[in-house]
This record gives sequence, C-alpha cells and structure tokens, in this order.
Amino acid sequence: MERSGVEKSKSPSELIDGRIAELGDWRGEMLGRLRALIKEADPDVTAEWKWRGVPVWEDAGMICTGETYKAVVKLTFAKGAALPDPSGLFNSSLEGNTRRAIDFREGEEIDSEALKALVRAAAALNKLKAKR
Repeated sequence: MERSGVEKSKSPSELIDGRIAELGDWRGEMLGRLRALIKEADPDVTAEWKWRGVPVWEDAGMICTGETYKAVVKLTFAKGAALPDPSGLFNSSLEGNTRRAIDFREGEEIDSEALKALVRAAAALNKLKAKR
C-alpha cells in the first residue's frame, strides 16, 4: 500500500513510535509494552506499517498486527488458530478458521511469558511453512 509523503520518510519503527506518542494514554503504553515483548520473544522480528496505519510484526511471514481501538489494544495473530494457547490468552476472533486475537483492556496485566511463547510459536510456524 502506498504511504503518504510524511510516512515515506519514516521507518516503520518511527511510525509505530509516532502512533504510541499520538495515543498519549494507556493504549499507547500498552502498545509500547506489547511491542517490546514481541521483540524480546523474537529478536529477528521486523516491524512493518501496513493498511494505512497498522503496526505489523513479521518473521518469515506475518506474526501479528497491533491495532488500537477506543476500549482495547488488539493483537491479532495471523495463524492464531494453529498455535498452542495453554494459558488461554486468545479472547477475541475465536470464531475464525485461521486468525485469533487478544484484546487488552485498560489496567489489565499482560501474561508476558505466555505472550512471548505465542510469538515464538507463530514465528516457528511461519518458518516451518516457509521450508515447504
């Protein structure tokens, strides 16, 4: 997708920084924390900026998107239905055949170890499918 002139001059990471700052509330803090956990879980992850303003994290394919809404910050895992979720983090988009999402609300704690396990599982699944 084409980026505007301002967006073309900034890296995806800078655009995500801008979104976090622009939110200026708990959603920006949550998105920043989630971004850091994704990077901790998978140091090889790359950030992209797609669909006119959605942060996307990839490693051998899409891992997840980070969308912000009025009441939630949503991480949507592209192949979430195929991932083990023993901690039961997925709480949204459960009816889909492929994707699954986690809605984070204001004041909620993040189960960082369970989230990092999901990110690592998503990256491993992408790499496994890429070898075929």
